[in-house]
Amino acid sequence: MENSFAITTTFIAYLLMMLAIGVYAYQRTKSSSDYFLGGRTLGPWPAALSAGASDMSGWLLLGLPGYAYAAGVEAFWLAGGLLIGTWLNWLVSAKRLRTYSITTDALTLPEFLSRRFNDTSKMIQVISAFFILLFFLFYTSSGLVAGGKLFETVFGLDYTTAVIIGTVCVVSYTMFGGFLAVSWTDLVQGLLMSAALLIVPIVALEGGFGQLNSDLANINPQLLTLWNDSKGEPLSAIAIISLAAWGLGYFGQPHILARFQASRSNKDLITARRIAVIWTALSMVGAMLVGLVGLVYVTNTGLGIDDGEKIFMLLVNALFHPVIAGILLAAILAAVMSTADSQLLVSSSALAEDFYKQVFKQDASSEEIVMVGRIAVIGISIVALMLAMTPDSSVLGLVSYAWAGFGAAFGPALILSLYWERMNRNGALAGILVGGITIVVWKQLSGGWFDVYEIVPGIILSIAAIVIVSLATGEPDQSVKSQHATFKKQLVELD
Repeated sequence: MENSFAITTTFIAYLLMMLAIGVYAYQRTKSSSDYFLGGRTLGPWPAALSAGASDMSGWLLLGLPGYAYAAGVEAFWLAGGLLIGTWLNWLVSAKRLRTYSITTDALTLPEFLSRRFNDTSKMIQVISAFFILLFFLFYTSSGLVAGGKLFETVFGLDYTTAVIIGTVCVVSYTMFGGFLAVSWTDLVQGLLMSAALLIVPIVALEGGFGQLNSDLANINPQLLTLWNDSKGEPLSAIAIISLAAWGLGYFGQPHILARFQASRSNKDLITARRIAVIWTALSMVGAMLVGLVGLVYVTNTGLGIDDGEKIFMLLVNALFHPVIAGILLAAILAAVMSTADSQLLVSSSALAEDFYKQVFKQDASSEEIVMVGRIAVIGISIVALMLAMTPDSSVLGLVSYAWAGFGAAFGPALILSLYWERMNRNGALAGILVGGITIVVWKQLSGGWFDVYEIVPGIILSIAAIVIVSLATGEPDQSVKSQHATFKKQLVELD
């Protein structure tokens, strides 16, 4: 793409605005509670859009359009599963997690699970922190890959240089501003992402949706069926389950769950849920249309594209004035930054609160924890940067592995801990271990049912481990039961 002055100026202005928000948030950040949860002051709009923007990441503007470009409406199985998962997560988890995390005075997900079951050994907290660091390295890496593809395409930079620049942009405001900087920038980024995803396909669409349907049928009629792949082969039960099962991953994503904990009231969560579901629906419909309209556009114009995940950038480059193109392409930067910053922050909190404080210095002050967290942001970003250095890396592929890891390791443990009084410490630990290990092992297997998305067996086996071990090792102690009774009373009061 032409390295125009207008596009460069737009990008610089956008980055300066994000940095300004980070500086302002830095002035508001005084404690570890401020740094990791924003002092629990998020209103419904920043809570909803921050959760959505940090959830969707660069794959919403690169991975999902690229999938629709290659597979057609088959991608609706994936989008539909994610939309239902978004709604259920806000409905089932939000109020209870916020209330219980206040009851236990927990800042992070591992800390909540540890205190929920009075785990004096701190094994739950340390093992949970390990899985968070492991899977977030891949998740953060996916965002850096997306950023690298963006800077490579827009400015013609070498891929390695492009990835490094994108990493520096994200780390700069996350390290200083903490949760407030991440949430406020996500609000801006979420609005920009949804606007771009709706504007681009509408402008590219010629002749309306009827013409789009006709054009796709002429290219390949199999692109218009939910039940066959693009080659005309029937979609297997394994394929459909694997695509729809993405929605199950929401219940274990630490960076999304943190928005529930940080909300200022339970009542705000109802409004936030509605905003989040509407935003997700509009954004995913737009992303799907970008891929489908882009396929028609490329076919009709004869333009070549070597990577389907770049279709959004191709349409923007071809159809818009450089000033507008700069704004729309900034949406990809927004998607990358909104997720990578959240992932870095959760990873740093896991390293500082759940590992450093528990293993090395239990009497560490709040100021020291914040300092360790900021150092962790730099260290984790360097490792993720190394993983992102392969230009052929797939954004969707990296996200899918990390998404499954969190969904299986933490989803069942979290949901059952919020609803099942009989669950105990041993059951929680077993579920986290079995879920996380299953993802790592299943990913290495292939053939038959081993081809199903690893999140499915991971969640099933994790639930089984929690139930079996909890029932086999005795009831929770009295302190845990009393805490749960306090939680239920507080849930009524806060509602």
